[in-house]
Amino acid sequence: MAMENTPMSDVARGRTAGLSALRGRISFIDLMQSVGLMAVILLGSAIMSVMSPVFATVRNIENVLQAATIIAVVAIGQTFVILVAGIDLSVASVLVLSSVLSVGLVQFQGMPAEVAIMLSLLAGLGIGLVNGLAVTKLRIPALIATLATMTMGRGLAYIYSGGTNIAPVPEFFVELQAARILGIPAVIVLTLVMAAIAQVVLSRTSFGRSVYATGGNPLAAKLAGINTERVIIIAFMISGFMSAVAGLLITARFEAGAATAAQGMELAVIAAVVIGGVSLFGGEGNMGSMLLGVLLLGLVQNAVNLLNVPPNWDSVVSGLVIAAAAALDVYRRSYLEAGMRKKVIATKAGKPPKPS
Repeated sequence: MAMENTPMSDVARGRTAGLSALRGRISFIDLMQSVGLMAVILLGSAIMSVMSPVFATVRNIENVLQAATIIAVVAIGQTFVILVAGIDLSVASVLVLSSVLSVGLVQFQGMPAEVAIMLSLLAGLGIGLVNGLAVTKLRIPALIATLATMTMGRGLAYIYSGGTNIAPVPEFFVELQAARILGIPAVIVLTLVMAAIAQVVLSRTSFGRSVYATGGNPLAAKLAGINTERVIIIAFMISGFMSAVAGLLITARFEAGAATAAQGMELAVIAAVVIGGVSLFGGEGNMGSMLLGVLLLGLVQNAVNLLNVPPNWDSVVSGLVIAAAAALDVYRRSYLEAGMRKKVIATKAGKPPKPS
């Protein structure tokens, strides 16, 4: 016996249409945000090229990109955490601890460079695991949990290094900084590869879908059978690992175990991620737009330096950029929620919602 077309089937079709329309709305907004960021970057670059003859030189562009790679690598991990509606303030401390360990274990303990690098990366993973367990098992808010590990991590780095940079570095770091692939600094290529892998994980794997689901609606994710606690723990571990990788990159850039580096970097990373369209509410964002956010923030900081703006104004400008990005995120969220309410009302009425 064929199933009759009942009002319930109309509701189901309406719900499906509503979700499809909402996904389309999100994709459209993401696209427009990426286009907007590109437009701002191109316009700002054109203006700076006129205002400062140094800006468009190959050397300055390489410096901007190489400085941005360190922020970008940390931001890749931070993106995973923010996508699950968390926050990680310990990233800069993990970076510094990884940097001093990668050199100090060779200089002080006489370990092979490969072992020192491996232990540095494991330290990042370990701190990420501690953060994840504190948030999921102890129910400590992510802000407080990572604030604690931020303080402890930098304290350990100072204690181990004596509060000074450690040099000389193993030959590996010198070669890494000097290496080029098709004329492009290897660290830039490496950063793009890591971002591409992260995007594939987010968009093409079940774990990536679980990350978006956990951040977007944790209760619904649990009801769908997703182990949200495990997803959150892994997200923090990815953040810790990527921060440790960035510690190796900064070691190569400075040619020293950088005990005093990355002051305030955690805020710069969060700013870059939010500017790149990753929602602080969780569940929305991608690596491509995040990289544009990193680049835009790097260009703003470079412009401040080239125009000889007093150092204190650098913080003011960065703060204004962060505030604007956060306001845009709130507006974006409100826009999406308004669309969802329309779909829900239409569904309850038993009518397929009109496409937006």
